[in-house]
Amino acid sequence: MSAPAHTTQPGPDDAADTQAEISRQIADIESEYLDSRESTGHELSSRLDYPPYRSSLLRHPTRAFAKVDPEAIELTSPAFGHRDVSPLEADLTIQHAGEPLGERITIAGRVVDGDGRPVRNQLVEIWQANSAGRYVHKRDQHPAPLDPNFTGAGRCLTDENGNYRFHTIKPGPYPWKNHANAWRPAHVHFSLFGTDFTQRMVTQMYFPGDPLFSLDPIYQSIVDPKSRERLIATYDHDLTTPEWSTGYRWDIVLTGARRTWTEA
Repeated sequence: MSAPAHTTQPGPDDAADTQAEISRQIADIESEYLDSRESTGHELSSRLDYPPYRSSLLRHPTRAFAKVDPEAIELTSPAFGHRDVSPLEADLTIQHAGEPLGERITIAGRVVDGDGRPVRNQLVEIWQANSAGRYVHKRDQHPAPLDPNFTGAGRCLTDENGNYRFHTIKPGPYPWKNHANAWRPAHVHFSLFGTDFTQRMVTQMYFPGDPLFSLDPIYQSIVDPKSRERLIATYDHDLTTPEWSTGYRWDIVLTGARRTWTEA
């Protein structure tokens, strides 16, 4: 049986490179990095200009960062605070009248600094695709169905020990047009704020055993293997709730040599 036409006939805005070509570039860059690591040290961040990730050529900064007055930024930037965060916002499965489709999961962990000290009262936000791999976003053109009972966004505050916890649906992988037959591994976006808006950091949490890891140029743009591995949650049966959800644990380290990779 042949594959459906929409999976084999690229549209006018699809990239033409094959997965084999992208994978070859990924392997070459990783090999070069591993050969030079002893002399250059570990890279804890992603590469801003990473050729297999096609859009990084246009999106990464080409000039030095501009210094700004943090207080002036606060006058025009989005406002956030701790007072208006309800505990119910951490449960993404109860935001609508019905049950969202897919595997219910619990994600929990700690936010700590490089010495393992808890980061208390930290605003943690997440957003993600639904179980079919579709975001509630006007620019998401994936033909997978939207789920009327799932928005895919939530937030909470860390407690006195730096703990956070969310109930949600396991997101599905989805295609993106970096190259022909490009698919992103399932993931959940995380955002953390410090004490003001200019301290915001954004990262992604992945699920163990995803077969798309080696094929994904966004995940592979973090060239250090250990740094990549720190983005993968661990299945935790103690977090799994009988007859209700499976559990994943993922800690976020803000500083130090084992810090969690961040996008910004």
